Amino acid sequence: MRILLDESLPQELRNELPEHTVVTVTEAGWSGLKNGELLLQAADRFDVFVTADQNLQFQQNLSQLPIAVLVLVAVSNRIELLRLLVPRLRSALNSLQPRMLVRIGGH
Repeated sequence: MRILLDESLPQELRNELPEHTVVTVTEAGWSGLKNGELLLQAADRFDVFVTADQNLQFQQNLSQLPIAVLVLVAVSNRIELLRLLVPRLRSALNSLQPRMLVRIGGH
C-alpha cells in the first residue's frame, strides 16, 4: 500500500510499516500545504494518508477523494507512544477502502 505520512507525525513511524511504501509529506515536496490541497495532491499517488490531525474529518469532504485517511489519536506524537498504535494501524490498513476515515487510539 502507498502511504503518505503527515508532517505532524515522526518519520520514524515508517520503520514500523516495512511492508508498505511510506513517503513523508516533506519528501513528496508538499510541506506547508493546507489539508485540502494536500489531499488533492495525494489522491493520485497514495492509497492512504496517515495523520494525527483529529479535526481533518470536520474540515474536509473526504468522500470526494479516492484516498483513505487514518487518524492516529495519542496523548502526544512521540514515536514511543505511536508505536503502541501500530498493531491497530496495520490491522486497519488490511481492511481499508478508498474514502474511509478510521481513527486509531483515543477514546
